[in-house]
Amino acid sequence: MACYSYSAYPIFLFSFIVTSSFIVANAGNFNKDVDITWGDGRAKILNKGKLLTLSLDKASGSGFESKNEFLYGKFHMQLKLVPNNSAGTVTAYYLKSPGASWDEIDFEFLGNLSGNPYIVHTNVYAQGKGDREQQFYLWFDPTADFHTYSILWNPSHIVFYIDGRPIREFKNLESFGIPYPKKQSMRMYASLWNADDWATRGGLVKTDWSQAPFTASFRNFNAKACVWSNGISSCSPNSTTKNTWFSQELDFSSQRKLKWVQQNYMVYNYCTDTSRFPQGLPQECTLTNKN
Repeated sequence: MACYSYSAYPIFLFSFIVTSSFIVANAGNFNKDVDITWGDGRAKILNKGKLLTLSLDKASGSGFESKNEFLYGKFHMQLKLVPNNSAGTVTAYYLKSPGASWDEIDFEFLGNLSGNPYIVHTNVYAQGKGDREQQFYLWFDPTADFHTYSILWNPSHIVFYIDGRPIREFKNLESFGIPYPKKQSMRMYASLWNADDWATRGGLVKTDWSQAPFTASFRNFNAKACVWSNGISSCSPNSTTKNTWFSQELDFSSQRKLKWVQQNYMVYNYCTDTSRFPQGLPQECTLTNKN
């Protein structure tokens, strides 16, 4: 099958107590920063902690989580996704709190047949309510090399970035009664798992287990963040004013980059799906469109 050209699809494509001092969890060492939580040996930390690989076969996938919990921060991870026929697989990198009314900020990468593009699936949950999906094609091959996927989470908004380019913004619209993740600390999670009941063409294309094991690679996890421990934040009022991510907004240049991605590479937006929401689009969609 001919190789997929990523240029061929341009048209689709502190409401908490703060004490102590600011802590930055820098680009790190997976041996120190994360715990492998499942996979029975399918997750491996290599190169003295600089590289982590997750594998999936018919028996199981694998995953890991950060040792620290965070309440606000800017998070970066470099990923190289499952190559070739990755249909049915999902590589996930996300922030999530525990409990029935959880908060969550998702990057999920939906595999596809060789030569067809990955879909980047994003979602935001607040108090257990999600259904805020936006999906994008990429403008490069995410399996050929590592690329940086980032999440900015501060009191004003959540921004998803790829290689420093914003692709999605979710604003804090609590003043209009729309829940926003701000009270629950979250860990960083990553996993590789089989989701062939929905991941590729709505489940029409199944995982080809003759291609297993499937492997995704991670490196350079970097969290400039407020670490949350025993109900106490590592950030003080003085430290938050000195760290630009805490009050970072999208400037004019960033807004132009965001618009470029959404005009050329967005393939699904819940805010335009009137058939899914026949009684009316979610309130944040209407408010955002007015801004």
